[in-house]
Amino acid sequence: MHTVLSTDLSVAILAGIVQGIVEWLPVSSQGNLALVLTLVGTDPAVALQLALFLQLGTTLSAATYYRDEIRTALAAVPGWRPRAAYEGDNAIASYVVVACLLTGVVGIPLYLFAVDLAGQLTGGVFIAVIGVLLIATGVLQFASESVSMGGRTTPTLRDSVLVGAVQGVAILPGISRSGVTTSAFLFRSYEPPAAFRLSFLLSIPASLGAAVLTLLSAGGLPGISLSAAAVALSVSAVVGYLTIDVLMRVVDRVPFWAVCFGLGGLAIVGGGVVAVVV
Repeated sequence: MHTVLSTDLSVAILAGIVQGIVEWLPVSSQGNLALVLTLVGTDPAVALQLALFLQLGTTLSAATYYRDEIRTALAAVPGWRPRAAYEGDNAIASYVVVACLLTGVVGIPLYLFAVDLAGQLTGGVFIAVIGVLLIATGVLQFASESVSMGGRTTPTLRDSVLVGAVQGVAILPGISRSGVTTSAFLFRSYEPPAAFRLSFLLSIPASLGAAVLTLLSAGGLPGISLSAAAVALSVSAVVGYLTIDVLMRVVDRVPFWAVCFGLGGLAIVGGGVVAVVV
C-alpha cells in the first residue's frame, strides 16, 4: 500500500520529531509513533513496521549519549571469561549479549504475530488495541513505583534473562520498552538511575535488531521512500540527542503511569470513534 509517508516529507519530519522525543519516555515510542502514522492514513501493518524501523535514529542518539559505557563494555570483551562473566566490567557485556538473545527468542515470534494481526485490523481497532497496551504499561509502572527502592547497580544472569524476555514483549505497539524493562529492574531492587542506564544501553542492539527484522520481513523499506526514510531518521537522531538529557530528568518528576493511562484512554475512545465512522 502506498502510504502518505512515502510521498510527503512533512510527515517524515513529524515522525522523526515524535520518535526523537517519546523514545526517552516510558510511554511506548513505537505505539505512539504507530498511532501518529495511522492517524495520517498509513496502513496499520506498515505503521507498525515503520515505528520499529525509525528507532534507528534514536539508537544513534543513545549510542552517542552512552558512549563511555559502550566503550567500557567493548574494552572488557577481550578479557571476558565464562567464570567471571558477571564480575567487574564483564557484567555489562554479558548482560547485553544474554538479554539480546532472550529478546530475539521472545520478540521475533511476537513481531510476526503483531504484523499479521495488524494487517487484519482496521485503523480504528488498531488504535484501540494500542490504547489497551498503553494502559497495561501504565499498570506495570504504577506497580513498580510501590516497590521499595534497592541499591543494586550491577546485572546478574537472572536479571539479563528476565529483562531480555520482557524487552521481547515490548515489540508489541503500546508496550513501552523503556517502561517495562526499567520496571523489571526496579522489581529486582535496582537503583532508579542504574535501572534507566541499563535499560537504554540494551535499547541500542535491540533497536538495531528490530530494524533489520523489519527490513527482512518487509523485503526492504516498509512503505517509505529512501529520501523520506533519510529525513525521518536524521530528524529523530538530532531531536533525540537534543532532548535525551532533559527528558531523563523529567522522568524523575512525572508519574508516567498516569501519562500511559491518559494516552491509552484517549486511544481507546478515539479508535472506537474511527471504527464506528469507517
